[in-house]
Amino acid sequence: MEWLNELYESFYKALIPEQRYLAYLSGLRMTLLIAVFAVLLGAIIGILVAVAKVGAKHSRNPILKVLAKICGAYTTFIRGTPALVQVMIIYNLVFTSADTNPVVVGAVCFGINSGAYVSEIIRAGIEAVPRGQMEAGRSLGFNYVQTMRYIILPQAIKNVLPALGNELIVMVKETAVVSVIAVNDLMKMAQYVGSRTWDVVPPLIIASVIYLIITVFLTHVIRFFERRLAQSDHH
Repeated sequence: MEWLNELYESFYKALIPEQRYLAYLSGLRMTLLIAVFAVLLGAIIGILVAVAKVGAKHSRNPILKVLAKICGAYTTFIRGTPALVQVMIIYNLVFTSADTNPVVVGAVCFGINSGAYVSEIIRAGIEAVPRGQMEAGRSLGFNYVQTMRYIILPQAIKNVLPALGNELIVMVKETAVVSVIAVNDLMKMAQYVGSRTWDVVPPLIIASVIYLIITVFLTHVIRFFERRLAQSDHH
């Protein structure tokens, strides 16, 4: 049973001495803040890009056509390159000041990253809405933007909610990448504890368990909303 004692000792050192558990809580707070603001930014970018792409297909406006091409290049680049590379590029191009808020850094980096994936999800949802819905909105006197806002987007988001939820879960886990730019997120703090105990594995396992708890919780929340939406369809 000596190995059990050694295992217990290693996890004890990774949590209790010097109140090291507070390091994980601090990192978790940073991770959740980055995730929340990145989700908001990613949703805004995703909706705007999706609307621009779909609008360009049914419009002869040259400005909208150019905007759609720019949006297409953006989604192609983001989806075709690693998140780590994107974080390093954005950080070194935009956030050169030493006093930049780390939450802003992480939120912008992952908001831009998530926006590309969200835009494709929402675009697919918009295109799944029957064309007659757009015509119905126009017949009510709505312009294109109003029809999108009040009629098309609510139905599209409802249809793609599971995919959006999955993107949220993936993004929360990917925020671990910000540790490479000295943001004290959960992953960074686990590495810090490992440097203090000279045993990096227990802190990483603890961080993994915390990430797992977050993703399981989010999965149940998303399923709850899916069930509520499904019930509303039957009424």
